[in-house]
Amino acid sequence: MLTLQGKKVYLRALEPEDLDFVHKIENDEDFWEISSTQAPYSKFLIRQYIENAHRDIYDIRQLRLVICTKKGRPVGLIDVYDLEPRDKRAALGILIADKKDRKKGFGAESLALVCDYCFTHLGLHQVYANVTSGNDESMRVFESNGFRKVGLKKDWTLFNGKFKDEWLYQLINNVH
Repeated sequence: MLTLQGKKVYLRALEPEDLDFVHKIENDEDFWEISSTQAPYSKFLIRQYIENAHRDIYDIRQLRLVICTKKGRPVGLIDVYDLEPRDKRAALGILIADKKDRKKGFGAESLALVCDYCFTHLGLHQVYANVTSGNDESMRVFESNGFRKVGLKKDWTLFNGKFKDEWLYQLINNVH
């Protein structure tokens, strides 16, 4: 089996045709809390981002992949970011855009695929994620993929005038 292909989804690089999909996600205020966004993004800026998405992960220290159903319909995004090659670690972020596509296993399978990619192809020792307290769906997805809750950052994020805690999840690859 190919690393970025599962039974329900496959992960692919960003394409110019993804402009409207990414623009809609980046400008949806419901997602701003998890993305630390504070203002809308223009299509121009997102187009520039997509045009530069081909750059090497070791150069820009991040990789964004589109989560697609087996029929090719984009349903979300998964990010590898804050890559630290010396320490062999990276952060992960995942988003299934439409509520009707959630709880179908797309997120869990995408996370498993990207973890395998990080350990196998990037040679990372660990991946981690930051999940805002109360985001129970994300917590379940990470925990179902073997991530362990290893720390709590109190009053870590401010959103809509309220501070929220943030959990640190970690998955260490013990295969050497």
